[in-house]
Amino acid sequence: MNNLNKIVQHLIESKAAKIQFATAFVWYNYIINESEISLKDINEYFTKCSLPKYNQTFLKRDLRASKNVTKGTKTDTYVPVRKYIDSMNDLYSFAIKINEEIQTDDSIIPDILTKSTRGYIENLAKQINASYNYHIYDGCAILMRRLLEILLIHSYESHQIENLITENDGYKNLSYIINYTCSNKPFTLSKDAIETLDSFRIIGNFSAHRIQYNAKRKDIENIKLHYRMAIEELLYASKIKR
Repeated sequence: MNNLNKIVQHLIESKAAKIQFATAFVWYNYIINESEISLKDINEYFTKCSLPKYNQTFLKRDLRASKNVTKGTKTDTYVPVRKYIDSMNDLYSFAIKINEEIQTDDSIIPDILTKSTRGYIENLAKQINASYNYHIYDGCAILMRRLLEILLIHSYESHQIENLITENDGYKNLSYIINYTCSNKPFTLSKDAIETLDSFRIIGNFSAHRIQYNAKRKDIENIKLHYRMAIEELLYASKIKR
């Protein structure tokens, strides 16, 4: 008996409602395939497990009413909520695929842009993409700010002018570094990159320090193309990419 059948058998023995099977399939798909799932694919799990199919209209209605799942990024797709993931992971720990690699796509920073640079930069770029993919927009904004700061500092270091942005106890704050960069242009950046540097700092600051502020998807979307361009330029300015 495979893991999925074990889960289904437990649900049957527990006399679970049909929606509980459906949300379990949403969770199972998420931990195995690390992706959202459509109504059609949920019903394929029912068929695979020799269970009667779920009327699609009722399935959609019941999923919307469930507190265990939420809408995915595409129409009529679903992902489990964090509390439900944790609960099901505990209940069916045998089914969890252990994988510490961050799963992501090229939403903000294409993998090819940071590939073969430095491990911590590659990992940070993956975290930015993953947080965006999973709607963690405050986290995404803060990580975007962090990567920007790291690459700006490396750019000063690569030109051996880091003394321009240091104090006795270390580097000056990002606001100072950006203002100095925009005013003095100590290394080559395009006009567009210079003009948009501060907008990346601001959204990261809001997410980190404004108590009543929550970043929204559109906040990231409005800047992500310019951010990608600026990061690419900084990778070259820092001589991390050549």
